[in-house]
Amino acid sequence: MSTDLKRASATRHRVRVGVIDDHEAVRLGLKSAAIDSGFEFTVASATVPEFLAELGGAECEVVVLDLSLGDGSTVTQNVKALQTAGLAVLVHSIADRVALVREALAAGAAGVIPKSSATRTVMSAIETVARGEVLNNLEWASAIDADGEFARAQLGRREREILHLYASGLPLKSAAEKLGIGFATAREYLDRIRTKYVELGRPAPTKVDLLRRAVEDGILPGIDADVLDEQ
Repeated sequence: MSTDLKRASATRHRVRVGVIDDHEAVRLGLKSAAIDSGFEFTVASATVPEFLAELGGAECEVVVLDLSLGDGSTVTQNVKALQTAGLAVLVHSIADRVALVREALAAGAAGVIPKSSATRTVMSAIETVARGEVLNNLEWASAIDADGEFARAQLGRREREILHLYASGLPLKSAAEKLGIGFATAREYLDRIRTKYVELGRPAPTKVDLLRRAVEDGILPGIDADVLDEQ
């Protein structure tokens, strides 16, 4: 193991991670890298049903999932099944099929990391997803930008401001105070935002989901601070 990985593993929380890939060499490689990096490895399987059966009641925080498995399952089916089991999903793929990458993200995958990535980049991505954060990288942005059917929510200025502040981590009350509006008004804006995302087939019931939508739609990062200062 490299010096960088040894140093990183010394400070890492022991994230529990599993792998689903229909190529044995990939499964073994990721398992070895995860253990070398200080993670707690759980299960490596070729399909989602096999993984869930082998995992049983054991704890696992992040599943590294191949984008396309050979059992005839769809990306959406796989991501949803893992989410239902309470697992965060990191797609590990050659990422050359934009529609499938987009489908994985729309289904709720926390991000996508190319199979060509350096080992430490993959391990860092696992750690990011384990913290409950969105993996906002070039592959995510490229999948969205290249998908002509991706519909961004048409949010008003106030809605964008509330989403920016709230999804950034502020409590809704604090976001309302920063914008000089009442809490009830801020709640109304937030309800409208969620309704618009539902209408687009991109529901955002939780704060993490709203963060994901804000990243996807270019609201985080990137809103002009001067816009907020004018309010």
